[in-house]
Amino acid sequence: MTDSVMSAGPPSATDRPLGNPLGSQPTRVLLLGSGELGREICISLIRLGAWVCAVDSYQDAPAAQVAQSSKVLPMTDPEALRALIAEIRPDLIVPELEAIATDQLEWAANQGIQVVPSSGLAAMCMDREALRIFAHDTVGLDTTPYRFAQNPDQLRLGAEQVGLPCIVKPVMSSSGHGQTMVHTRQDLDEAWRVAQTDARAGGHEGRPCRVIVEALAPLAHELTVLTVSSSAGIATCEPIGQCQEDGDYRQSWQPAGLDQAILDGATSMARRMVLAMTDLARKHGETGWGVYGVEIFVLTNGRILFNEVSPRPHDTGMVTMISQRLSEFDLHARAILGIPVRQEDLELMLPPGWSAASQAVLTRGEGEVTFTGVPRVLSEPGTDLRIFSKPEVHGQRRMAVALAKGADQDEARRKTDRMVQGLHARVGKD
Repeated sequence: MTDSVMSAGPPSATDRPLGNPLGSQPTRVLLLGSGELGREICISLIRLGAWVCAVDSYQDAPAAQVAQSSKVLPMTDPEALRALIAEIRPDLIVPELEAIATDQLEWAANQGIQVVPSSGLAAMCMDREALRIFAHDTVGLDTTPYRFAQNPDQLRLGAEQVGLPCIVKPVMSSSGHGQTMVHTRQDLDEAWRVAQTDARAGGHEGRPCRVIVEALAPLAHELTVLTVSSSAGIATCEPIGQCQEDGDYRQSWQPAGLDQAILDGATSMARRMVLAMTDLARKHGETGWGVYGVEIFVLTNGRILFNEVSPRPHDTGMVTMISQRLSEFDLHARAILGIPVRQEDLELMLPPGWSAASQAVLTRGEGEVTFTGVPRVLSEPGTDLRIFSKPEVHGQRRMAVALAKGADQDEARRKTDRMVQGLHARVGKD
């Protein structure tokens, strides 16, 4: 295996050749993660004429079904990932998930490959500890009180310091995996066990994974502010309201429908965070371009706190597929390809006062999934549906998203409720 990889095309990151992905000089994108978000990123890139290789740990992942090429690979395996990069020779590497051997992203960046948003930021955002320290200590953003723990004793001490109830999360995981709400000291041992066994990215070489212990804030609302860094600078989407269950997205809506002062504060916080991250990327010779999903807590007293940031399109941002002229996936594709994204590109395509909503369609069971009832649920005006085409479900899995717009937030959310209720999932081959 070679330790030297040349980028497939010499043009600058702001003027890549686009339009003939099967030609002699395509812009080649290696997409690491091929779930529902990766599928939409892939489609947006292909629409702009890029060539995409979609990678995931299982066969026939959603993005693999639409990309020009696909691979099945354990992306946490450094040697396997480096061999793949050497084989594909991409111009861009686009991570869509957290469980990646991030040291290989740094290696790739050193070979002249554009890592999205940068190799350092991809690594930092996959590590809640590094991200929280950067946000709180470097950028100066308000957060909930927190501590980190390497073992059960440190966890008990951290819980005493932040107070009960608290939330325990692995520092490297996502979508609620390994997360526990702790109400009493007796719950802490179980919280430690869950963090070690259910995290999407656990410890390394037999070492336990570290956890973050966070105080439970008096939460009134959760917001996502999609923030775009591009060759034109920083731009922000209208904040998105959301509700979660067990740390995972269930429904989102845009506009968020909160007091304007709260929305302005959330937008300002998101811009500060992304600007600091982009500046950090540029100090290391990388672009920092792409969509960032900045998660913000709104407390019952109106105070806003930084929670996390995803350096890629966000699951709550799927609502932009019906609310905006350019979805978060279109914006991500444009930004990473060097196309300027300006504030006017993020405008809502809704009548005044109207709202849009999205709702995850969850399916339970074992085996293949097919849906009936699609003509009926899409017969209602102002609705849309994305079926993710995941090959199987084992237990519970997000298999589609319902999209709707209405004269107000309540109407849009009621429409998605009716859509989800009207869809019927058949699980298994019988």
